[in-house]
Amino acid sequence: MPQLIVVDRKGNERTVSGDSGLSVMEVIRDNGFDELLALCGGCCSCATCHVHVDDAWVAKVGGPTEDESDLLDSSDFRQDNSRLSCQIGFSDELDGLKVTIAPED
Repeated sequence: MPQLIVVDRKGNERTVSGDSGLSVMEVIRDNGFDELLALCGGCCSCATCHVHVDDAWVAKVGGPTEDESDLLDSSDFRQDNSRLSCQIGFSDELDGLKVTIAPED
């Protein structure tokens, strides 16, 4: 089972496991990170699952789609490595991926 490294808003880092085929948002949510609201449930319509992808993983994860980018534009905390975690498919290839939950807008 691949592992995901999650840094919460207080800077605490925790490694969790998740099933391939889920989204990164689902892995974070299912492992009890309540600060990641994910209000739309993964429909790419709210930006409440905003994360910053660790620089070492940006190329592997890829950039946002146009719709995702439009939603990220509404955040005061958008960075070059910003993604909506609901739009990142989790898989064995992303074992060890590190993301930081973005501050709440």
